[in-house]
Amino acid sequence: MAKNKFHDGPGPSQRQLRVGELIRRTLSEVLARGDVHDPDLNRLSVTVGEVRTSPDLKVATAYVLPLGGQGREDVVALLARNKGELRRIIGKKLSLKYAPDLRFRIDETFDQMDETRRLFNQDEVKRDLES
Repeated sequence: MAKNKFHDGPGPSQRQLRVGELIRRTLSEVLARGDVHDPDLNRLSVTVGEVRTSPDLKVATAYVLPLGGQGREDVVALLARNKGELRRIIGKKLSLKYAPDLRFRIDETFDQMDETRRLFNQDEVKRDLES
């Protein structure tokens, strides 16, 4: 049986999903309030779309996007520069046994949605869907 390229086994556990969502909310609040001691980061408005955790909950990957989508790589660099402080704040607020190592990636879901809309608006695709 061929593996589906999108799913390499069972999905995340309920615990991974719950902890990921708690981290996402906390990270969003911390960034919105400007709790980090970095004026460059505090000047930006950052959306945290999703946080995925490893099965052992020791690594959390946050998918982020700056407001307006401009300066994507700068946001990732600023967050990475402040990940120690963010990790400490998250560990303290969530009282986790281990504060996860934070990693930051650009959230591509909005780009994927735009591309999907563009494809559905093509005349050939509309014609195929109607038949």
